[in-house]
Amino acid sequence: MSQSEPHYSVREPIRVGVVGVGRGQSFAQGATDVVGMQVVAICDTWEEKLREAGERYGVATYTDYDAFLQHDLDAVVLANYFHQHAPFAIRALAAGKHVMSETATCKTLAEGVALCRAVEQSGRIYMLAENYPYSVACQELHRLYAAGEVGEVRYAEGEYNHPGEEDWRLSISPGLKHWRNWIPCTYYCSHALAPLMVITDTRPVAVNALSIVEERVQSPHTTKVGDAGSIILARMSNGAVFRIWGLTLGSIHRVKYEVHGDRGYIGTADPDHWGTVRIHHEPWLVGAGQTKDTTYRPDWPAHGDLARAAGHGGGDFWTNFHFANAIRSGVQPYLDVYRGVAMSAVGILSWRSCLEEGRPFRLPDFRDEASRRAVAGDHWSPFPEDVGPGQPPPSVRGFIEPGPASVSHAREVWARQGYRGE
Repeated sequence: MSQSEPHYSVREPIRVGVVGVGRGQSFAQGATDVVGMQVVAICDTWEEKLREAGERYGVATYTDYDAFLQHDLDAVVLANYFHQHAPFAIRALAAGKHVMSETATCKTLAEGVALCRAVEQSGRIYMLAENYPYSVACQELHRLYAAGEVGEVRYAEGEYNHPGEEDWRLSISPGLKHWRNWIPCTYYCSHALAPLMVITDTRPVAVNALSIVEERVQSPHTTKVGDAGSIILARMSNGAVFRIWGLTLGSIHRVKYEVHGDRGYIGTADPDHWGTVRIHHEPWLVGAGQTKDTTYRPDWPAHGDLARAAGHGGGDFWTNFHFANAIRSGVQPYLDVYRGVAMSAVGILSWRSCLEEGRPFRLPDFRDEASRRAVAGDHWSPFPEDVGPGQPPPSVRGFIEPGPASVSHAREVWARQGYRGE
């Protein structure tokens, strides 16, 4: 994950199409000369917002995805709904486009298998646009771990918890069947897990999990029918155990990472977990050139001014940067399809574990066709469009029906922002 590659402004820009006029505009804004990308088209079904975005960036706009793919594009950035990326990615790969997909790769294990096969068959670049590993603190932890500062990881913690006032939450979740209202608490695990995987270069091989319910602030007092949070325990490829915690629990908004090695500790630190690092060694384990305990603020070795101006602790700049570099080099990025699908599989199998009070589940190895063939027909999904026999609920409490007062209030909030659907 080197950050010292040269500017690409002297080369032909990579022509990019963006799907999603909401979150997608962060990627559009970051497609600059420095990363060697140029946005040429945007696709969405929200016509009013699409028209505004098209005028802002001076690019072609499409409401039809197949027509969008026929535009003169080199690559597609998927910033559409969380659980709908895999089918869009597979169609883009089949059309000869490179793909960067934000947050989740797939909603089912079957989709994960199909996506891995599509990447292999296409020969195109695929990158998971998980931005949290690219904060300056996480990048420094990656450097420290690779240098052997704390030995081999035996235990690590990743925390991503994002509570919010209900009207704000409703404003980003328009519709009773919007994915944010239904998503099981384990599925959005990549912000907590991905940085730890990048720092330690390990992969999840098994999981077990428990769901956390906040009854007083959940249904029927809100339209959100999924649970507030979870704890996931992941057994990693080197035998270490990672604890993944959070989602929308009301206690505290926090992003935090800790790595406990057999020769010391490294982690993010207060007051700013995006940009502050702590190193600790017990006295008898202090090595040459090491100190017992220190906390400091590192900086990026390159492009720090652009990273500091970008969202998500600089991650919104670096995802574009590394995607462009992968396309130009022809080498799959570190956050490739296999690591991306593994992260989504952690969310899926952890939800199965929650529904069975913490039963452990092993992950398939998505790099291996024999291993993934066993789950190629697994369409188990808790999302509303898939409700039916054999499909799971989005809460350990079952299928929750929001109260009429909550629904009425939600529709008032949605109407104020122009949404009048169900």
